[in-house]
Amino acid sequence: MQRISVIVPMYNEARHITRTLDSVILAARVAALDYELIVVDNGSTDQGPQRARELGARVLRCPGISIGALRNRGAAQATGNWLAFLDADIEVPGNWLLLWQQVQAEQRAEVFALDCAAPASAPWFARAWQRRSLAGDKKARLLHWMPSPNLCLQRHWFERVGGFDEHLRTGEDKDFGLRLHQAGARQLSLSAPQVLHWGFEGSWREWAGKERWRQGSHVQLLKNGGLNLRLLRFPLLCLAAAGLTLAALLSLLLGQPAVAAASLLCSALAPLALALRQGWRQRDPLFVLQLWLLHWVRLHLGAAALLQGLFNRSVVRPDRG
Repeated sequence: MQRISVIVPMYNEARHITRTLDSVILAARVAALDYELIVVDNGSTDQGPQRARELGARVLRCPGISIGALRNRGAAQATGNWLAFLDADIEVPGNWLLLWQQVQAEQRAEVFALDCAAPASAPWFARAWQRRSLAGDKKARLLHWMPSPNLCLQRHWFERVGGFDEHLRTGEDKDFGLRLHQAGARQLSLSAPQVLHWGFEGSWREWAGKERWRQGSHVQLLKNGGLNLRLLRFPLLCLAAAGLTLAALLSLLLGQPAVAAASLLCSALAPLALALRQGWRQRDPLFVLQLWLLHWVRLHLGAAALLQGLFNRSVVRPDRG
């Protein structure tokens, strides 16, 4: 009999964990699937661990370690031949595990995830930023890697690639997915139904801080993965955009407005290309404009995080607000 171990890393998620685990329990019942809930707590000071236990989860206390290490600790204690990694602020649809069973029965992929959306109550920038990863018209995509808010896979693939890199503060899901791809695992993303991300950024400051934090492991990723184009592409875009903006500011100070305008225009080209690539398939011009602004800001945040990484300065994850 198949069994799935649902592993949920958590830190101060009392406001979300009940919704998350309730949705998993419902999905397991719909699929008539044997399951276990493993919550790996990173030293919470709220009621999250207690609420998880009340819903039948086994709570492992592992304070002060990375997100990759939390997932690995959960997998080490898991008894299922299938593993699911789920963020503590994610609500899955009722047929989540039923779809996973169908993917396995049809042998379509070894790794599976659903697209992730922000709820309607989220601010526009949080909804737009989450929406950028949606597939548009494509119902199913085979990808080289997938984010890990909701990731199902066969246990032996997790063990084959050695789990998550515990030394990465961020980007551990990309590193994990790329290693799975190199090992030959097919990674399938379905556009519908979607999971909901309730831990959305509630303010511009939180969004900016979180994006800078997310880019904080690029130097380590490059050290681990070597100088390949896939890993180099984003850091180079960040440095180019930030360099052109700096050139625009210097040109203004030197009384060269034409050069400043040209530099600023060039710094906006890469964000525009990213916005068009991600937003065009959804046929929404306003969405493309929103992404253009967000990508421009993100590239500059990425440059700041990259420079901090080069000088071995950690980027701290911001508090939610």
